Amino acid sequence: METVAMHIANGIVDGPVSALFAAVAVIALAFCVWRARIDLDDRLAPMAGLVAAFIFAVQMLNFQVLPGVSGHLLGGTLAVVLVGPWVGALCVSTVLIVQCLLFADGGLTALGLNITNMALVGTAAGYLLVAGLMRVLPKTPGGVGATAFVGSVVGVVVASQAFVFEYWLGGTTELSLATIAGTMAGVHTLIGVGEGLIAATTVATVARVRPDLVYALRRFRTQPAIVPVPVAGGVA
Repeated sequence: METVAMHIANGIVDGPVSALFAAVAVIALAFCVWRARIDLDDRLAPMAGLVAAFIFAVQMLNFQVLPGVSGHLLGGTLAVVLVGPWVGALCVSTVLIVQCLLFADGGLTALGLNITNMALVGTAAGYLLVAGLMRVLPKTPGGVGATAFVGSVVGVVVASQAFVFEYWLGGTTELSLATIAGTMAGVHTLIGVGEGLIAATTVATVARVRPDLVYALRRFRTQPAIVPVPVAGGVA
């Protein structure tokens, strides 16, 4: 039986481009660690562990897209909704590193590419969309679930196109760029819908039971307006 590797395998993108994105991943993750120290507290730290474990489980659902390249649920938007962008990126990165080193899911030389695509680009795209939607949608379980769904679809597709860009820079096969872009976009749109349903259900459930554990609800909740209070001689 043929073994289908998860993520980008070794040799799909050439050495110099792989090394470039390895450096990008290291620098970006160092910045995430620095920023995550501000957010982490007694409530967020255990939640981050649970999120990483959940993402690890859902990423085991794997679909081959191209030779040496596979598609699967990413979990980046789910992570940013529950634990924020910096901790969320670290959660996804941790999962990718464990999968690569312990289970040979994705090539070691392609680890920087996979982290860039899934933990950084996909997560950032999902977070930007969530940040915009949470400012206009109701801060309710249904509202945060809707943002998770839309952010998941967009984040997964954007991450897939990041691979297309990397392949354009240093692809080693004879596949046409248009074919790769179309295939990746089409398959990952379907994957994004599936991921969006899982993310929406998960975050809406958590929001109903423990809304204080949902980062997006805490971060983007409506701030109360400051109303001047009349006092003797003026207002306060």
